[in-house]
Amino acid sequence: MKLIKLKPITNSLRHQLNLKKSLLAKKNNILKNLKKGKKNGSGRSSLTGHITINHKGNGCKQLYRIINMSNKKFLAIVVAVFYDPNRTVFISLNYNLKTKSFFQTLANNNVLPGTLIFCSNNLNLELRLGCRNSLNNIPAGSLINSLSSTKKSLIKYIRSAGTFGQLIQKDIFFCKIKLPSGKIVNVSKNAFATLGILSNLNSNLIKLGKAGRNRHKNIRPSVRGIAMNPVDHPHGGRTNGGKPCVTPWGKPTKGQPTVKKKNFNI
Repeated sequence: MKLIKLKPITNSLRHQLNLKKSLLAKKNNILKNLKKGKKNGSGRSSLTGHITINHKGNGCKQLYRIINMSNKKFLAIVVAVFYDPNRTVFISLNYNLKTKSFFQTLANNNVLPGTLIFCSNNLNLELRLGCRNSLNNIPAGSLINSLSSTKKSLIKYIRSAGTFGQLIQKDIFFCKIKLPSGKIVNVSKNAFATLGILSNLNSNLIKLGKAGRNRHKNIRPSVRGIAMNPVDHPHGGRTNGGKPCVTPWGKPTKGQPTVKKKNFNI
């Protein structure tokens, strides 16, 4: 997907970089059963109504696209690739040849409309880009995405645009996967994964160009703690006294771990 640099006829367009979405399919109002309403919580608790996540609110209304995150077997053809406002990666609309129904999955890079994809635990089927199989049947060193932790669990790892993991080592019961962050996790060898890299590789190169586009994405302005009053933030009043940086609730932010040590019963 190419990037478009607009003519700087206004200040907001001077540094803006957008994706060229001409290759994506347009809105489809036929399959309305694959969409549902999405409530904007604005970062508030559903019980108390207090703000629990800062810098959220006043975004555009969005419909949630129902994505197939399970490992159910299917044999399908990719019909179209759509933009999804709820995630950075594109989604693909697929037609299941067995159940004769439509469903949506996370789109893979270079998997174009008309491609035959499948999800199966069968060794006889040929492995190709966009197909799901258990880690036991995928060769070591392969690039994968949409990884689940067990056979029956939903997709848990490697779901963002342009990301991929690598199957490093296969054991009797577990497999070692290198995640996009560099962390290595052990998952069951019966867990499912999709071959290839996720779509929208240039997602990290997009430049919004103005604060208004962030407001449309439900992101409100953030203010530095030192610019606040002492009653609002520990750094407030411009006299933080040389203390280390902390959150609004007094927890350190630079280097010191805040997660409690977990006790494992062996």
